[in-house]
Amino acid sequence: MAVQGEAPVSAILLISCPDQKGLVNTVTQFIYTNGGNVVDLEQHVDRAEGRFFMRVAWDLTDFVIPRESLADAFNKALAIPHQMDWQLYFSDCKPRMAVFVSKHEHCLFDILARYQSHEWDIEIPLVISNHPDLEQAVTSLGIDYVHIPVNKDNKADAEQQQQQLLEQYQIDFVVLARYMQILSDDFIKSYPNRIINIHHSFLPAFPGARPYHSAYERGVKIIGATSHYVTAELDAGPIIEQDVEHVRHTDEVEDLVRKGRDVEKVVLSRAIWRHFNHQVLVYGNRTVVFGS
Repeated sequence: MAVQGEAPVSAILLISCPDQKGLVNTVTQFIYTNGGNVVDLEQHVDRAEGRFFMRVAWDLTDFVIPRESLADAFNKALAIPHQMDWQLYFSDCKPRMAVFVSKHEHCLFDILARYQSHEWDIEIPLVISNHPDLEQAVTSLGIDYVHIPVNKDNKADAEQQQQQLLEQYQIDFVVLARYMQILSDDFIKSYPNRIINIHHSFLPAFPGARPYHSAYERGVKIIGATSHYVTAELDAGPIIEQDVEHVRHTDEVEDLVRKGRDVEKVVLSRAIWRHFNHQVLVYGNRTVVFGS
């Protein structure tokens, strides 16, 4: 039972399956028949793929199926007959997020500000870095900071330490807040669609250590950022969020860098928000992103 003034606990379903008539009615009828009240619903049909996607949330206050039995009941009643891929979440379960960072602090500081102000209803128990520079900013908020140096000779050992920490802290998903290291395929496979990265939009046109200088010399007119799930193919995972910032002819390299960092922060925060609110459904190397 919800405490007065608090939102009732909801169940959230993400569904993907072959498209067919009556799917919305089938799912909502299952919820209604068992005493649930739909509070949010959005669906999409990819006509080219013949694929149906849906996100539905409902109030569990009067729902007759116990939450510990809900997954099994839904699987038997709807998922198996309709060949559904699905994920079930509950609104009162706080996701646990770990942040990986190197020396660039702008994305980390934005994350910490949103966390400290309670804008995000999540837990951040752990920050891992290959440099010690940002420890004080993190530990001052009561978040553990673990420095694990990474080089070409100890990369496997470093990743093993990282994975042990993620298990120890019961981490649900990882955010790479300008973590300037490439994760191994084995590490990525341990967290499918649960590692979120951010990078500027100058790739692949302006690679290397000085992309803003190259972009300035070319006279670019927009700067963008992309946040995506990490896959084995570098910077090519399913995209969650993107945005751009316009560049004027009066802007110097320093202005491009400032604008680039601003858009990176915003795009990454939006991607994190959508992920922990269960608004992202991955299929193939694309995403369906529900909600406004």
